[in-house]
Formats: sequence, structure tokens, C-alpha cells
Amino acid sequence: MDTILSIRNIVKVYPNGVVANKGISFDIEKNTIHALVGENGAGKTTLMKILFGIETPQEGEIIYKGKKVHFKSPLDAIKNGIGMVHQHLMLAPDLTVAENLTLGIEPRKWKIFLDTDKMNEIAKRVSKEFGLEVPFDKRVKDLPIGVRQRVEILKALLRNVELLILDEPTAVLTPQESDMLFKTLKDLKKHGKTIIFISHKLKEVKQIADRVTVIRDGKVIATKDASELTEHQIAELMVGREIKSERIAPSPKVGEPLLEVENLDYINEENIPVLKSVSFKVRSGEILGVAGVEGNGQTELVEILTGLRRLTSGKVIINGKDMAGKTPREIRENGVSHIPEDRMKNGVAEAATIKENLIVDRYYKKPFSKGILLDWKYITNYGKKLIKDFNVLATSPDALVSSLSGGNIQKVVVARELSSNPSVIVADQPIRGIDVGSEELVHRLLKEARDKGSAVFLVSADLDEVLELSTRIIVLYNGEIVARFDDVGGLTGKDLGPYMLGVKREE
Repeated sequence: MDTILSIRNIVKVYPNGVVANKGISFDIEKNTIHALVGENGAGKTTLMKILFGIETPQEGEIIYKGKKVHFKSPLDAIKNGIGMVHQHLMLAPDLTVAENLTLGIEPRKWKIFLDTDKMNEIAKRVSKEFGLEVPFDKRVKDLPIGVRQRVEILKALLRNVELLILDEPTAVLTPQESDMLFKTLKDLKKHGKTIIFISHKLKEVKQIADRVTVIRDGKVIATKDASELTEHQIAELMVGREIKSERIAPSPKVGEPLLEVENLDYINEENIPVLKSVSFKVRSGEILGVAGVEGNGQTELVEILTGLRRLTSGKVIINGKDMAGKTPREIRENGVSHIPEDRMKNGVAEAATIKENLIVDRYYKKPFSKGILLDWKYITNYGKKLIKDFNVLATSPDALVSSLSGGNIQKVVVARELSSNPSVIVADQPIRGIDVGSEELVHRLLKEARDKGSAVFLVSADLDEVLELSTRIIVLYNGEIVARFDDVGGLTGKDLGPYMLGVKREE
């Protein structure tokens, strides 16, 4: 089989001293799907940025289609047939889907005016061709994150790339959307395309990849045929130790309800009922899991609980107080923490340092401030402690949070939210985009918080996560609770599936 890409002894050292790649070498065969896996901060994304012309290595070379190349910019890479879909989406939020898809290759009337009709026609055609539906006339900022991911993928496919790099492409997709994407990738492979697939979801790696390269601490640990490795073996190669994953036992101490939702309704700006008579309770010492295909009201429900959105009617009682319509700060002051679905939008301030992000919800309290002044010495030491406790791969608490890998940014969010000793934790996709070792850490921390008496409200598109952690489970479909499971002992994804798809509902 022909080699389309050879990566030889790539070394990348950032100005802050972080050595991201330490002599990485491997080959990618033409017309294959090659998975690249490793822990957060292992160097995967940096390597792909070098390949795509965003970063420059200090040492090493890249041989593409038999020639040594050095791409000076992404535009250079695209012109040579390489496309990349980034982990943190790079779309223009105020432009429509069609405008984003055709950005830089816009059709024009008489070579002067933008041809909007032609743009929309191209968007509809490419959407249908690759089986990824998108609302071509809507602005990107008004779309759910899963739909935005589809736009990013279509944008790369529209440019007729030969080598497509996908950095965590399914992190924000539903299982159904992921299956559709995989069908598209297999079709692309049949048409001679080559795909580099970066993912932490090892089940998907086994499902889609022909070859797997494992990177740990900036070095290649192994490159093998996917058929030669089990999920468990890949996980152990990634983290260098044994990984255990099993359903956690319920807490022996379940107390009074700390979060109560009564007859909650929400009608959106387009006058569409999104949530309908939603009622549930989460007690001290338990985790209530929400199962459901994304887009069935989960995002809106979480935003209402955390003060980011106002409900239409109903009650949200937290620690005995009705908090419906209160501000995010008022809700936080009442003992609530929030791990958001989209860490870049609602989880961190990219331009701020790690330590600033860790205290953004508590900077005005002692011991972080002395009167009107911040105690930076205390804040720096506090940042160092959380970085160590939550295993954040960072050189210093003074580093910009934007310098971290996606998974390490997620760990900063989790560190801030779980270190505030909350009585109620709203965890929305807490392990999205993090590696198996970090998954294990986050799950352990949620369990420990539960065992200390916190009430955890868990929303996840990962059914394995819901089944592994939850004391009880509710299923949300079309904005309604269609099933409740108080005994999750023998429950499986197959049991939940019919309710999630709206085929079945409890009376």
C-alpha cells in the first residue's frame, strides 16, 4: 500500500518551555483511516497543527505524497489537498452556515457581488451529498454545538481534500450523528480519501480505524493495525497503567432533596415549547442521570438550572429556596456548581491565565482578596494546588488557559467547579473530549462529591457514563420526561434506547 504521509522525528518546543513533540515518527498509508490516540496533552493536536501549517517544528520533516513539504499556513496546506477540522471550532459566528461553508471560495455575480442563492445551493448540495444536514440559512451562533461541528466538517469536505484531519470530531455529536459521520468517512475512503482520526473514544477507534498510532508524553508508543489491539490494550498504552471502568455502587447515605424541579415549562424565542411539565428531585448523596439524544431540551434545562436562561413557568428549588429566574451568581452563592456543555463558550475565559480561571467565581471572597485587592501570592499557590490535585498538564498557574490542550482545559473547569464544595453539582457532558485516564479521575471526583453529600445532576450523551455513575435515571425526549428508572442495577443502553428515540414511553 502507498504511503501518503511520513512524519519523521518531529520535535516541537513551545516558548513557555513545554516540549509537545519529542521525535515523533510514523507513516500513514493512502486510502486508510488512521487513528491517533493519547492522553490530554500528549502532543496529538500540536502534531496536526504542524502538519496543517499552523505551527512550525524545531526539528524533523514531513514527506507528503513523496515530497518533503513545509506548509507556511493553513491556506498552503489546503491548496495541497490537506483539510483539518479543529477540536475547538473555527467558524464565523455572525455568518450563516452557507456563508461559512463557502468562505474564501464565495460564488459571485458578474465577479463583483456575492451570489447568496448560489451559496445556499452549494450548502444544500454538500449537506445532502455527505449526509450531514445543516440549516444553511441560519447564523452559526444560533446553532447547537453539534450542528456547528457538522458545518466545520462539511467546510473541509467541500474543498475536496485528499487528506482530512479530524480532531475529536465526535466529541459534540450524538451517537446517531456519529454513525452518520462514520458512514461518510467510509464512503470518503472508498473514493480514495485518507483520514487522520483523533479521538478519545476507543470504541469509535476500533469501529472506524484501519491503523492506530498511540502517543504518550510526546512520543510514539506504538503503531499497529486496529485489529491487533483491544480497547483495553489501547487504553493501557495511552496511560501506561491499567484502567478500570465499572458501575459505581450507590451511596449508603441518601438524604433530603437538594434540587427540586416542579412543572417546569420553557417556550423559546420562536414560540416553540422546548420543555414541558418537567418535574424531578435530586437528593443529597445521589446522582440523577439524564439520558436522551442531544437536542431534546437538555441544554435549555441545564441553562435554566444555572441561571443562564429564564424559564417560562414552574419552580426550581435549590437548598429549600426557589431560584427560578435568579442570576448565575445568586445560584452559585446558593451552593450550585456548573460543569458546562461547551467549555470554551461557558467554561473558561481563553485570554485569562489558569489561576484566574480557577478563581473567577470566588475572587471577591476571602482568602482570595484582601479588601479591594486580590491576594496574588495566595491565588498562585492555590492554582498550583488545584493543578496538582486535578492532574492538569501545565507548566505554571500563570500560563494562559488557551495554551492547554482541550482535555486539560476541561480539567481546569472541573477543578474550579468541584473545589467550591458545592451542595448541588450540575454536570453537563463532564468527560467530553478527555482521555480515559482523565475520565476515571472525573468520575471518581463526582463519586466522592456524592458520597460527601452533594446532589449531582448529570447530563451526558455518553450512555456508558450515565449507566456507570447514576443512582437513578430519567429519559428526556422532545422536552418531556418519558421514563424514570429508580433501579439501574441491570439497566442497559438497549433498555433506554426505545425511550430515547420516542418509540416507547411510560404512562
